[in-house]
Amino acid sequence: MNPPIRDWTTQRVWVVGASTGIGAAVAELLLSRGARVALSARSREPLDRLAATAAGRAMVLPLDATAAQALATAHAEIVSRWGGVDVVLMMAGTYRPMRAWELDLDAARALFDLNFHGALNVVAAVLPAMQARGSGHIALVASVAGYSGLPQALLYGPSKAALINLAEVLYLDLAPRGLAVHVVNPGFVETPLTAQNAFEMPALISAAEAALRTVEGLEKGQFEIHYPKRFTRWLKLLRMLPYRLYFPLIHRITRL
Repeated sequence: MNPPIRDWTTQRVWVVGASTGIGAAVAELLLSRGARVALSARSREPLDRLAATAAGRAMVLPLDATAAQALATAHAEIVSRWGGVDVVLMMAGTYRPMRAWELDLDAARALFDLNFHGALNVVAAVLPAMQARGSGHIALVASVAGYSGLPQALLYGPSKAALINLAEVLYLDLAPRGLAVHVVNPGFVETPLTAQNAFEMPALISAAEAALRTVEGLEKGQFEIHYPKRFTRWLKLLRMLPYRLYFPLIHRITRL
């Protein structure tokens, strides 16, 4: 559905959210494959450590993805030094388990500000130049939690559902103009965020495996990159059920 990426050594990649978790693992993998990678996150120290292994092919640009001007300034710096961005991956995000009776409006606003508005800020930063050039890849990391409602995902699930919808609209608008759009929907991945979960996480995979699946999906030009398939395919099947079957089945499976 998108142009494949066959040679990373020709790619200028910007990873927003490269300090921990899947973002850090993706950045490390792309650097090992020869890409030039701009590294962004709020914490500079882990970015510097990663850049130190990159033989001059990394650029460290600390920023807060909720600040649109900071992203625009960082993009201008990448253009100034490398001439442009071929692939941008919005990996930054946050998670907080919450049930309906625990609703915290301040937490909800902060989560949506990063997970959804942060993605909009990234798109706004790179899109004009990509459109002018008629090429480029935009990858948004959502989650299988965005497929349908799940317990404890009161805030997280809707923010990821919004990202999936955003990616779909972007693809419809931009694919005819030569731009590639990807949405990445991981299942449970071992990261500092999922460490908050007090329940058993089925089909849990490492951040390194998640990074490999993400990069393979980009290389193949996939629109939706989801993994691990042994888990995500079941969730895709569940969301096709009528609600009178879906709700009791989810209660039974999660015991929540």
